[in-house]
Amino acid sequence: MWAFLSRNRDAGILILRIGLGGFFIWAHGWGKLAGGIERWEQLGGAMKYFGITFWPAYWGFMATLAESLGALLVLLGFLFRPACMMLTITMIVAAVFSYYSAPGKIPPLAAASSAIHMAIVFFALMFIGPGRYSVDRE
Repeated sequence: MWAFLSRNRDAGILILRIGLGGFFIWAHGWGKLAGGIERWEQLGGAMKYFGITFWPAYWGFMATLAESLGALLVLLGFLFRPACMMLTITMIVAAVFSYYSAPGKIPPLAAASSAIHMAIVFFALMFIGPGRYSVDRE
């Protein structure tokens, strides 16, 4: 069984890409993209934790673009590493925002844990690559 799984590593990466990319488009990207400028300004407000207070709608739109178009690129395995890099950066910003804006009853690290987990996954995928079953075909 272990030999079979080792021989099909690229199939595992494909399953991971489809699962992550599809879920990110559905649960994170599309709703924020359709939310418009008001939603983008709200999301872009997270940049204040990095000392950036100008153009919140732009930063929110860029995060939304990473979570929708970037997720689509991950799903397809096209421009895979740049997409993973943008998603990693977006998840780091989301983790910092979640940490500092956590409600009083939730420990800050628990509030940020989902974004931290995803940042680690996308960062690791930059090293792994999209696999054989991708548009990039590495």
